Amino acid sequence: MASDVATRVLAPIGTAGKLFAFALDVGRNLFKRPFQTREYIQQAWFIASVTIIPTALVAIPFGAVIALQVGSLIKQFGAQSFTGSASVLAVVQQAAPIATALLIAGAGGSAIAADLGARKIREELDAMMVLGIDPIQRLVVPRVLACMTVAFFLNGLVTVVGVAGGYVFNVILQDGTPGAYLASFTALAQLPDLYVGLVKAVVFGLIAAIVASYKGANAGGGPKGVGDAVNESVVITFLLLFVVNLVISAIYLQVIPPKTG
Repeated sequence: MASDVATRVLAPIGTAGKLFAFALDVGRNLFKRPFQTREYIQQAWFIASVTIIPTALVAIPFGAVIALQVGSLIKQFGAQSFTGSASVLAVVQQAAPIATALLIAGAGGSAIAADLGARKIREELDAMMVLGIDPIQRLVVPRVLACMTVAFFLNGLVTVVGVAGGYVFNVILQDGTPGAYLASFTALAQLPDLYVGLVKAVVFGLIAAIVASYKGANAGGGPKGVGDAVNESVVITFLLLFVVNLVISAIYLQVIPPKTG
């Protein structure tokens, strides 16, 4: 009985170790040749096609909610002129990378886990290893790079759409001044804020792809095991994203001093 309890308690630690080892294998295979250019392009196109419209639609309410909440709060302090800069900071630093990561993990990551899981239960991955082909270098690396690339560009799309949505809602619903909203962009926001948002998006895309690939490549138990792997990959990715976002934000705020108005 005690051994069963200890096994259940230590199982997540073992899984975390295996996931970390899988990530190291992926990093090592990034530099191996030949690079699977065709697979990379196909995966990037597929991930972009299933995420670009939902991401744009999600970005509008993200920007609107932030503008409404921030505008309402700042209005109580009589600092309406800073609504634009505060909204832009929230969208660029936090909302855009997180929205991008959630869509990448929910749409692209689940597709990757399902694809690799189906290959696993059909023993295609084992057959590739028998033929001397490394599945990580052949299948996983292109998918990881595709997720990182798409996340980078989607983050820019979410940023633009989110800021535009916040502008419209602030001007129309809160009677904000268009000129003041636009002029306040540079009051508190700075270029490193955009850089950290892009870095977050790329890191989140990396995490989503590695977790999805790991769960898919280690799926078992038939079709039900593939479905479980997809669900687990999405949940684990979401948890890791929020933890990593906290760490990156804390480091950024310590390294880059905030700009004063």
